[in-house]
Amino acid sequence: MVIEPGLVGEVTHVVSESDTAATYGSGLVPVLSTPHLIALMENAAQTALNPWMETGQSAVGTHIDMRHLAATPVGMEVRVRAELIEVEGRKLRFDIEAWDEKEKIGACTHERYLIDRERFMKRVQAKQKS
Repeated sequence: MVIEPGLVGEVTHVVSESDTAATYGSGLVPVLSTPHLIALMENAAQTALNPWMETGQSAVGTHIDMRHLAATPVGMEVRVRAELIEVEGRKLRFDIEAWDEKEKIGACTHERYLIDRERFMKRVQAKQKS
């Protein structure tokens, strides 16, 4: 299958205590943490790719340029939408936006690389042995 610009992936998530800046240690407030928002953004990008992946193929995140624009309290739903905007060989570039129930809370550009899962894991395992 050919992966081409225009693919879209969306995820929704209700913010829980375990997602907060206070829990992550990235702040002292009980609102959606930036690290968790980044994870949701990466998940939305991967969701766009999943139906198009070949057997043994995956994608890994390599770069993210993100703005966290507004705080989201525990219990509020977040929706994240990723759109693939550029394919350059194995390099994929996404525009991603996130909203809570009231406003836009984040935006980013994100790069992922297509990988052969088995080859990738062999390199990881070799790293553990050295």
